[in-house]
Amino acid sequence: MSAARGARGAALAFLEETGRLAEFTRDLLAETAAFLASPRRSLRLDGGVLMDQLERIGTSSVPVVLVTALFTGMVLALQAGLTLEVKLKGVTQFMGRTVALPFLRELGPVLTGLIVAGRVGSAIAAELGTMAVTEQVDALKTLGTPPLRYLGVPRLLACVAMLPVLTALADVVGLFGGYVVASLVLGLPANVYWGDVPQMVTAGDFGSGLLKTAVFGAIIAVVCTYQGFGTTGGAEGVGRATTRAVVWSSILILVGDYFLTALMGLVL
Repeated sequence: MSAARGARGAALAFLEETGRLAEFTRDLLAETAAFLASPRRSLRLDGGVLMDQLERIGTSSVPVVLVTALFTGMVLALQAGLTLEVKLKGVTQFMGRTVALPFLRELGPVLTGLIVAGRVGSAIAAELGTMAVTEQVDALKTLGTPPLRYLGVPRLLACVAMLPVLTALADVVGLFGGYVVASLVLGLPANVYWGDVPQMVTAGDFGSGLLKTAVFGAIIAVVCTYQGFGTTGGAEGVGRATTRAVVWSSILILVGDYFLTALMGLVL
């Protein structure tokens, strides 16, 4: 009986949290729409914050994203060369498509999303959480500055704008990493590797990956700002909010990737 009561309580708590997140998402999107409707007036309020977030989320994330993409492409090519060639002789000549298709469609977007969720999402939740527990968010309200417009909208726009850019860079570097292994380890000529890529890869494969990461960017921004604004309990609460932000944004990226892949499979 107690177990059933506990399960029911957990289910109700989950539904309540989901409802609060949905309301927060609605309010954040409404503020974003108001910002985009009058950008000249809005930029006087939070244009500097927006540029700062574009630099933090985009430029500062380039090194870790590119290193991850490089070695992921190298590992993908190495594994394909060492395992597939044993079972299917001559498959090495198709190494270009073997690396490009999974990387452009799935690995590039998902890895970039997870990396940014860990690096940037945690920073967003910690920063906003610290502002919440030190009453800086309340101070903004007192000064007549909408906290969601000033703190939430720039982070949402920066995430949505910069995730596709980071993914495009990761795709290029990942393909180059696959080429390095295919050439130096597997002895595949450059013209064979690069010539095989356009045989199977289309602009739709590349574009679908970029579209996914725009959605992933929105997920990261919404979840992490929600956790940050809802932080209570001092320093310990900031730690809890940061952990929840990274965990839930990562889970939602993976769940969202499945449904986006299924949807694009029907449309494209």
